[in-house]
Amino acid sequence: MTTDLETWGMEFVQGTRLPPTLRVLRYHFYTYMRTWRSSLTTSFLAPVLYLAAMGVSLGSLINRHVGSVDHVAYLSFVAPGLLAASAMQVAASDSMYPVMAAIKWIRTYHAMLATPLRVTDVLLGHFAWVTVRLILTAVTYLGVMAAFGVVQSPLAIVAVPAAILTGLSFSSIISAFAATQENDQGFATISRMGLIPLFLLSATFFPLSQLPGWMHPVAYATPLFHGVDLCRMLVLGRVDWASAGWDLAYLIAFSGFGVLLARRLFAKRLVV
Repeated sequence: MTTDLETWGMEFVQGTRLPPTLRVLRYHFYTYMRTWRSSLTTSFLAPVLYLAAMGVSLGSLINRHVGSVDHVAYLSFVAPGLLAASAMQVAASDSMYPVMAAIKWIRTYHAMLATPLRVTDVLLGHFAWVTVRLILTAVTYLGVMAAFGVVQSPLAIVAVPAAILTGLSFSSIISAFAATQENDQGFATISRMGLIPLFLLSATFFPLSQLPGWMHPVAYATPLFHGVDLCRMLVLGRVDWASAGWDLAYLIAFSGFGVLLARRLFAKRLVV
């Protein structure tokens, strides 16, 4: 005979004792265990290649002919921006095809809602998994940055949650959009007309002062700019607390709006 403690342990491992959101997270984790090799490039190899190509190779030319960028070496300038930009890329990737597939193609979310799980549980479980992916990416990127000698302040550790919040601001909005789609054509538009131009408009590779004045409000309106600004201040240890507070408030507000919008659109699509 099994004891009550043994029974409770078996139920916990099987997921029956987990809160609803964590049950959804558990599903995503088990799925990832079968496909984790495909994420090695984006999570581990990309940071090294990005920093080597943009920060070291291109950076050496910029440092030789231009000098410092914003009073630091180019590698130190660009690396924190790439931390935030990588969070954006990972979050967007996990919020486009996976969401649409779970709703329209393989109907995983419909199957979840056939259980006691609610739409909110499914949505928060999805965001919890995106957060896990962002943690892995941000910690790896920060470790590579430290190996390259870019980290200049203990505050750099706080850049990890800053990058996570940057990623979630994109994940929430893109997930809401993906929930409304009948095909994947819109995802190419998001990538080509949205994510890629943001690299150039959000002070990732060069200071915002290099853009025409009329484009500054456009940059201020993008979550990536605030993520880049916040990560750069924390990694370099040059924190303007008023500016950092504004960046943080913007990212929280943007993420909150995206979550509410996603909750509404998920319910509209999933609940018949």
